Parts: sequence; C-alpha cells; structure tokens
Amino acid sequence: MTLTVSAVLLFGLASAVAVKTRSTGAGAAVLLFLFGFFTAGTGAYGPIHDLVASFARFLTQLGH
Repeated sequence: MTLTVSAVLLFGLASAVAVKTRSTGAGAAVLLFLFGFFTAGTGAYGPIHDLVASFARFLTQLGH
C-alpha cells in the first residue's frame, strides 16, 4: 500500500512544529522557505519543485 502526502501539508506541519518549539537555525529557515514557495506558487515554484521532487526520488531509491 502506498501513502501519498501533499508537500504543502508536510511542510506546513513541520513549519508549525518549528514555530511552536521556537526552533531557530538553518533547518527551520529552509523549512519555512520551502513552505512559503509551495503555498505561494510563484515563478520560482517550478525549479524548487523539481529540486524537491528529485531529492524525494533520491530518498526513495536509497530504500531499494
């Protein structure tokens, strides 16, 4: 069985946790940056989406 989760939902949940725990640092900044681009759908959405999709495929291949 395959479970799919929206990137906006995933980054939104992680952003909420980062804000709630008052996380600071590069990881929290990248997380909020990605969440903003996925929700806004700006012109930079395409390249950033391709980068994240490529990274997700890479992580998937690590398991095989």
